[in-house]
Amino acid sequence: MPKYYARTFLPWILLAVVSGFDDRAGAASGLVAALVLLGLDLRRGHRADSLILEASTSVFMAALTALAFTVPGSPVLDYGASLAIGWLALTAWGTLLIGRPFTAGIARRQVTAEIAATDLFRSINRVLTAVWAASFTVLAAALGCVQHWSPDATALLVAVKVTGFVGPAVFTARYPESARRRHLTRLGLPLSEAPDTSQPEPSLR
Repeated sequence: MPKYYARTFLPWILLAVVSGFDDRAGAASGLVAALVLLGLDLRRGHRADSLILEASTSVFMAALTALAFTVPGSPVLDYGASLAIGWLALTAWGTLLIGRPFTAGIARRQVTAEIAATDLFRSINRVLTAVWAASFTVLAAALGCVQHWSPDATALLVAVKVTGFVGPAVFTARYPESARRRHLTRLGLPLSEAPDTSQPEPSLR
């Protein structure tokens, strides 16, 4: 997974892995990670429209943590993983509907304003966000089935969660350059003349 996406999805990864063993610990670890990352990004002065996913993550983690600690026996927690990924799916689809694909917000932090304003940049990020949204939708349904029919299959749950993130992450790492090359081919231009719209992999510091 590209480093910056790994950072962005860290709260969800922690929730997915830790909640397989303990619901409260999973929710709490996800909430702490979400708040820390959102706070760091706000301190760095990132634009609000680039933090839609982080804000949505914090809201969900706060609600899930409150439920896990106040009503630990709630049947809702039995489907916590599928609900979490379902929330991610709704968030991703929502950013597409309002014309602010969440992957553009992530990528825009590491490219110039000129690149972010290109049609190619916007097109690439609409595709990337759609892929993540579709993957989250399928993953939420798959997790719901596993949690309903095999709720004690912890290893299977973790494997399904990890697989659901790896697929779109690999696509994210490869698609931008492929789209850039196709764009150049259509225009009959050399590769060096297209803006570099590849997804960034900056340091996590």
